Amino acid sequence: MAEKVDERESFLADTEQEHADELAEQVRTLRRELAQAKREDITARAVRRELLNLSEQSPKPPKWLTKRGKGAKAPGVPTLFASDWHWGEVVNEDEIDGSNAFDVDVAHTRSQRMIERATILLREHVVTPDYPGIVYALGGDMVTGDIHEELSVTNEMPIGPTLIDLLGVQVWCIQTLADEFGQVFIPCVTGNHGRMTRKPRAKQRNATNFDWILYSLLDRWFSGDKRVQFYIPEGSDALYTLYGHKYKLTHGDQFRGGDGMIGPIGPITRGDHKKRSRDNQTGTGYDTLLMGHFHTLMQLRRFIVNGSLKGYDEYAFANNFPYEPPQQALWLTHPEHGITISMPVQLGEVSKPGAKDWVSWKSAA
Repeated sequence: MAEKVDERESFLADTEQEHADELAEQVRTLRRELAQAKREDITARAVRRELLNLSEQSPKPPKWLTKRGKGAKAPGVPTLFASDWHWGEVVNEDEIDGSNAFDVDVAHTRSQRMIERATILLREHVVTPDYPGIVYALGGDMVTGDIHEELSVTNEMPIGPTLIDLLGVQVWCIQTLADEFGQVFIPCVTGNHGRMTRKPRAKQRNATNFDWILYSLLDRWFSGDKRVQFYIPEGSDALYTLYGHKYKLTHGDQFRGGDGMIGPIGPITRGDHKKRSRDNQTGTGYDTLLMGHFHTLMQLRRFIVNGSLKGYDEYAFANNFPYEPPQQALWLTHPEHGITISMPVQLGEVSKPGAKDWVSWKSAA
């Protein structure tokens, strides 16, 4: 009997020791993982603080965007929405019936046209063009990246030179807007093409995205220019307010679906509804959703979907999507009436001759 008791106590002691050894191993494993996580701290906030020497971001727009305009006749604040530039990609016109061609040289020309034509529209086509500044929203997919094998093969140059080239162009764009309009507010979000990982990720999305690197370098470049203010959020969405009108800027890659009849309007509407429901629960609701991704310009009150700098490409052609010219959204936010004037900025060459008659019709026989 005593032997059985001793065996039982020995068994329990061995079991407890095994359990203690397992717990100790788990603790050691967790400590190793924690230390590794600390060594690989590549969060957006850490990179901005430690490597780029940039201060914390404020989600509040500058005061010139929130106070009333200079007079009752002032048109409000313009927003120029730049997204889906796909810098570095090559579109072969021979593969899409000659409907579009795109490379770095074309991208340079179109980005310059965007600034020049947007300025003409705002200065020469609006009565009393008295603006306190301009919002220059950057909506992601600024570089095309190499997330697909075909892009790795057909891109004009690797991502490093592509990013440096685009950085110089964006510096010119922002500098020109600041010189013309005095103040520039720049909210930024990342797209899916700029990611450094093969699969999209939710955690550390920004710190592993070339769009975010571009924005941070631009922020550092203009850090001494008080006319320019960036808003680069930690997450995938940027919420800001103009004259009480709340905008939610996102890229749109979380919205999927669509078909050849209604295009992307279905998934966009469903996605907007889900995002509104989520944000209303957290007290961060918005009036208008801004997004790109679909390369199809739609300017509505509930959401504004941007076009692209790249324009029609082989993917759209192969899937029989409707033709979409290269264009970017431009609109005004009025202190009392919200979104008023919407005027897309066409980036292609002017090929159609001017019409002789301002209106015409064919009479019935």
